[in-house]
Amino acid sequence: MTPSPERRRELLDTAAEVFAAQGYNATTVRRIADEAGMLAGSLYYHFDSKESMIDEILSTFLTELWEGYDAVLAADLGPRETIEALVTESFREIDRHRAAVAIYQKESKHLATQPRFAYLFDSQQKFEKAWLGTLERGVAAAVFRADLDIRLTYRFVRDTVWVAASWYRPGGQHSPEEIARQYLSMVLDGIALDT
Repeated sequence: MTPSPERRRELLDTAAEVFAAQGYNATTVRRIADEAGMLAGSLYYHFDSKESMIDEILSTFLTELWEGYDAVLAADLGPRETIEALVTESFREIDRHRAAVAIYQKESKHLATQPRFAYLFDSQQKFEKAWLGTLERGVAAAVFRADLDIRLTYRFVRDTVWVAASWYRPGGQHSPEEIARQYLSMVLDGIALDT
């Protein structure tokens, strides 16, 4: 009898919440099994290790993230519209994979040193290239200010968006699109009234 895809997804969701709360190294298979309401040995029926679980959690998140990002980047939008679409897609991913985003933020630097997780480093390089390239296009097209430090701007926008995984809860008062709109308004237009 093979485990159902639904049950596997439930177990991964549980594991993601535990990894996000406790950290990868502090999380035991027993703890994940306890949270899932099963014996630790039963978890091995579905996964061969906690490393396999975190690998599937992160690779699923990044695959979906890049499907959205690649669609945005292929849409031939202007620089401002590309930034707006990337930020909106980022908040949608936080909505879909909040725990995976938190895990990625806390664990990717350490995990990327292991051959199995080399894709984390590759994804980070691709991510940086997409954002920096869009910001550079915006400065060159006089859509963004010429005095921007592109790398600092990239880091500010990246960190401002992705840290939301620490407080965002799916189904809350604001949709991912509404949060993206508010963030974009602050980032692109500022918070001070023109005087």
